Amino acid sequence: MRSDLFKSEYQAQAPTAPGMSLQHSKAIKYVVNGECHARQGAMVAYRGNLQFEVKSQGVGNFLKRAVTGEGLALMAVRGQGEVWFAHNNENCFVVDLEPQDSLTINGRNVLCFDPSLHYEIKMVSGAGMTGGGLFNCLFSGQGRIGLMCDGDPIVIPVSHHAPVYVDTDAVVGWSSHLQTSIHRSQSLKSMLKGGSGEVFQLMLQGEGFVIVQPSEAKPTG
Repeated sequence: MRSDLFKSEYQAQAPTAPGMSLQHSKAIKYVVNGECHARQGAMVAYRGNLQFEVKSQGVGNFLKRAVTGEGLALMAVRGQGEVWFAHNNENCFVVDLEPQDSLTINGRNVLCFDPSLHYEIKMVSGAGMTGGGLFNCLFSGQGRIGLMCDGDPIVIPVSHHAPVYVDTDAVVGWSSHLQTSIHRSQSLKSMLKGGSGEVFQLMLQGEGFVIVQPSEAKPTG
């Protein structure tokens, strides 16, 4: 049988080592030898002896998700085998975190991560009670996290001299040591006239980066 479908870049290769890697731009492959964590419903295929179970996130994180709708519904994948994760044909990326690193990520953009990483739902400092992204997911420790993005991401450097303003519905994540606050870009007079639709943004200051996607999809929790 002949077809472009059978090109090498589309073929599932034999596992070489446990852990996470890109299958291609739309899917992540995880070779499980013990356990990994992923968003519920993200599995598209697997082979081997694997079990899928709802992952407890602790009382604090559960209550925050219940109240805010933010965060991430997780499952644990246990056993030995290979599993492929994807979601809505979104672009996938693998990020390596070192022990000194921490990353704040919108729950809707998390696909999977190593169990060695610490995960917590945190209130975005300075966000008050406005807009999406009030609570986001803080990852720290050493390991890999698989992210997804609705379109090609824009990674913007942030410095003390050049704060960055982002739409709370488009932001993917940022360096967790950045300072955040809500910025209003319209005057009251403009808002009374109907406004531009761009009223509040998340302002980030400090030294680091912010990741934005070319989409304003609402968080799905």
